[in-house]
Amino acid sequence: MNRRNFLSLTGTLTGGSLLLPDFLFAFSKQENLIIGEQSVVFVQLNGGNDGLNTFIPYLDPLYYEMRPKIALSKEEVIAGDKEMGFHPALKGFAQMQQNGDLTVIQNVGYPEPNRSHFRSQEIWQTATDSNQYINEGWLGRYLDLQCHTHTPTAGINIDTIDNLALKGKEPNAITIKDPEKFKIKNGKEESALLSDNPELDFVRKIANSAIEGSDLIQKALAQSSAETTYPTTGLGKNLAWVARLIKGNLNSKVYYTSLGGFDTHDNQLAIHKNKLAELNDSLFSFYTDLKKAKLLQNVTIVVFSEFGRRVKDNGNGTDHGAAAPMFIIGGNNKGNVIGSNPNLADLYQGDLKHQIDFRSVYANLLQNKLDLNPASIGIKNPVLNGLF
Repeated sequence: MNRRNFLSLTGTLTGGSLLLPDFLFAFSKQENLIIGEQSVVFVQLNGGNDGLNTFIPYLDPLYYEMRPKIALSKEEVIAGDKEMGFHPALKGFAQMQQNGDLTVIQNVGYPEPNRSHFRSQEIWQTATDSNQYINEGWLGRYLDLQCHTHTPTAGINIDTIDNLALKGKEPNAITIKDPEKFKIKNGKEESALLSDNPELDFVRKIANSAIEGSDLIQKALAQSSAETTYPTTGLGKNLAWVARLIKGNLNSKVYYTSLGGFDTHDNQLAIHKNKLAELNDSLFSFYTDLKKAKLLQNVTIVVFSEFGRRVKDNGNGTDHGAAAPMFIIGGNNKGNVIGSNPNLADLYQGDLKHQIDFRSVYANLLQNKLDLNPASIGIKNPVLNGLF
């Protein structure tokens, strides 16, 4: 390889028009939030992506011994560095790594892993220990500190439901399904004055957040265009919207979207191939779009799942596991493979042992891309070296 060295009180609105009275325009306007023009885009793979069949130890005989039904043959794998290779559906990933724009972080997880989808996603989204429960997400806490005034579009979640990662004490993030349909109209009623009822004022603030966010999003879309062809899949459409918003100078610090369907207990070979193809094609279009716009150095894309799968197959698929790779694209990352190859001879209860805590990756993103000391939002893990 050649490489260079809520509006449900949390900001949710899934499209359509909303009629609101004049009194909801009583708050300050958004300020430019971008510091160093950097933003981070998160793509969450829901269901537990099988990391061993994504970034594959194709020269390890134990891989074939422990996965007789679902192992990818050496001839199929897109061979890469460190005796690892990509799933054949990930040709775009291999190209991005060849270009020096993709870093693979191996064996990412956390101590005392939880195999419940809901709980493990919650741990990743709050960046807490596996036995700790809090109400705010790690990005929500970041936005609470970063936004000195209420900033409705500091975080954008392209989805049908809110994401705990973006939940903070202030509504600095908005969830939308279709940005183009996210248009809010103002009605002519009531006054612009706040009441002496804190609960009512809070509701007004959230509603106003949606109004301001709608206006800013529509302005960003008006200043951008779709210059790259994206797949017509759900993720393809979502990333096309994110690209439009970035190119239109929305100046959000964080964008979030997800792709489901990775819970491959059965018929894994076919299902996983299709899901990885959707991921690959959508992300490669997004990558190409940002490169054309000369924005890739300003945008860091983070791809992760709540856990990996068991090392041994179950006959037709895999069950819930623990450690798995993360992928970092753009943002002037070093294009490395960080961490040692999966050790299939040293497992914990049938799972890969994690080598790198996901919060160390977060710490690096916070420090180098989001201009914040990780400890200020409770992340005390050491910063992962060698990423940027």
